Amino acid sequence: PTMAFGNSDGDFQMLEWTTSGEGPRFGMLVHHTDSVREWAYDRESHIGRLDRGLDEAEARGWVVADMARDWATVYTP
Repeated sequence: PTMAFGNSDGDFQMLEWTTSGEGPRFGMLVHHTDSVREWAYDRESHIGRLDRGLDEAEARGWVVADMARDWATVYTP
């Protein structure tokens, strides 16, 4: 694959493997920060933990999309 998308540290190896190949690659983490419109989880969450991915995303060239800040619509009304 040339692109991978994840939302927790459980997706780290998939993103790492996909973006380490030759040629153009794209990796994105969706950071669930909008508890009003979607389940929010972060570094200390009991489910869906996203810790290592946030720490290493910039160095690995992965985009981090912040749901509360970057998305106008989470679910279409």
